[in-house]
Amino acid sequence: MTTVPPFEELAAPSHWRTVEFISDLHLQASEPATVAAWQHYLQTTQADALFILGDLFEVWVGDDALQEPGSFEATCCATLRAAAQRLPVYFMHGNRDFLAGPAFLAHCGITGLADPTVLAFGDQRFVLSHGDLLCLQDVDYQRFRVQARSAEWQQQFLAQPLATRRAQARGIRQESEARKQSGASYADVDGPAAIAWLQAAGARTLIHGHTHKPASHLLAPGLQRVVLSDWDAAALPPRLETLRLSGAGLERVTLAPSYQRS
Repeated sequence: MTTVPPFEELAAPSHWRTVEFISDLHLQASEPATVAAWQHYLQTTQADALFILGDLFEVWVGDDALQEPGSFEATCCATLRAAAQRLPVYFMHGNRDFLAGPAFLAHCGITGLADPTVLAFGDQRFVLSHGDLLCLQDVDYQRFRVQARSAEWQQQFLAQPLATRRAQARGIRQESEARKQSGASYADVDGPAAIAWLQAAGARTLIHGHTHKPASHLLAPGLQRVVLSDWDAAALPPRLETLRLSGAGLERVTLAPSYQRS
């Protein structure tokens, strides 16, 4: 039997005409083109609200990284803070940045979003999630997820020196990259679980990231899941996409890399 988590709800104000969703940017200092494209997007989007559905960062080792003058984390948060002065920005944890805490949210001026959350937009309801919680076949990851989201585990990890945490994060990234290079397959979202979520929420559409497999899937008559794209400005062609929701429905919008703008 599928376990359905509790849903938080967010009702879009009546003046919102367009909202946008992004996820899986995996921002890191070693990929400046993607960072520049993201910064340009935040400066130019005309959306009334922005939802970041997890893995904005390749890794987040603790909010104290913001205290390092000139750190990559501090620079990115300054970008978020500037954007949040123009439009509401909502942030949902992913499996790479689940340690982003209250200090991060406050520093950036953005609003935390529970996973999952139901967004009521007009007369429609959408379930928003990062997506990892629905990858039920990845049993090892689900065990780690429960452990890593516990207060005890996080306290022990964050008690280590920042330099130690950064070194551990580099090791995790190297392991992940080696797994990708080996051609290892990753579990996808479980269809019956996604249907159970939608039925429990009274929604017809699930929007999520995590899998890096952008597509729209018909789950059952009238029920669908829409997968967000990851971002990589250095890829050929570049992967820079936002999902736009308006009164006309959902639309995928491909963005030009920032270095191509006039």
